[in-house]
Amino acid sequence: MRAVSITKKQIKRIAAIAAAAAATAAVIITAAVTSVGTKAEQRKLPIYRVERADNKIAVTFDVAWENSNTDELLDILNDYDAKATFFITGDWCDRYPDDVKKFADAGHEIENHSDQHPHVEGINVNDLINDTRECSRKIKMITGKEPVLYRAPYGEYDDSLLTTLEGMGLKTIQWDVDSVDWNKPTAEQITKKVLENTKSGSILLFHNDLQNTTEALPNVLKGLKEKGFEFVTVDELILHDNYTIDANGEQQPTAQSLNISDEKVEAVMAKYHDEIAAAGVSDEQLSAAVEAIKNGDLSVLPDELRPFALEVMAKLKADDTTSTNSDNTSNNTALQK
Repeated sequence: MRAVSITKKQIKRIAAIAAAAAATAAVIITAAVTSVGTKAEQRKLPIYRVERADNKIAVTFDVAWENSNTDELLDILNDYDAKATFFITGDWCDRYPDDVKKFADAGHEIENHSDQHPHVEGINVNDLINDTRECSRKIKMITGKEPVLYRAPYGEYDDSLLTTLEGMGLKTIQWDVDSVDWNKPTAEQITKKVLENTKSGSILLFHNDLQNTTEALPNVLKGLKEKGFEFVTVDELILHDNYTIDANGEQQPTAQSLNISDEKVEAVMAKYHDEIAAAGVSDEQLSAAVEAIKNGDLSVLPDELRPFALEVMAKLKADDTTSTNSDNTSNNTALQK
């Protein structure tokens, strides 16, 4: 029988291949586990917007074409103190690494928009994993930060994609306000469309390398600020734990995300009783809102009651923060003594 000799170089190569295969298998297994319990008839959804009552919104750009307006975008965003999220392809990282670094150095968020911008609905899972990993690798090499969010090319997705990306630790982000700048409307049309459709928790979609976007952006940002909106990155806008996503792709907080007890809810309701009465909330509506907050599912409320419930949750969170800070101050004082 012929002896087979393997060099150290071959051993390293085999080990690397085995490690890659094991990592891919781990992603698939993790994705499968996270999907257990989801009813077959329920289609998974990415995050289109976030239910919030604080007027925070996220301005995003899909970056896959050329780099004609990088400096202009940075100057405009800086003028309006707006932090944006740039979903960038790995291919664009290869061609314009200095521009990627400019965005990152200016304090903007750089996230994954695939490596080669393929059509991903129905894509082979291994191909999706490899393409996504390659983009993240390139972004991290330039910025030093690993992406935590993913926006699919062409806005495509299916259950397999969403489950796979969950297994990779990435949240998939869509948008609820589309500037449609890629269709070459005028700057005035872009501005009107965005200002009329943006609300608290909105995720706005723009593209780089478009002159009409460059022209519209100052009036868009100015108009949004005048309406009282605050610009944050997508990672700052979204909820990372204890949330649900409704049939419209709206991410909604649950009471568990604030560690709310029944006693806390009742205490806050009592504390803000006059405000609640002044808002014209009936006892029946109040009871429904209380139960929804306690159960951590605001989706059961009618649309007109959700803002009220969110306000109550915001007050609960504020009271909890104040209480925590007070406790910390007392503890520090005790330690100093």
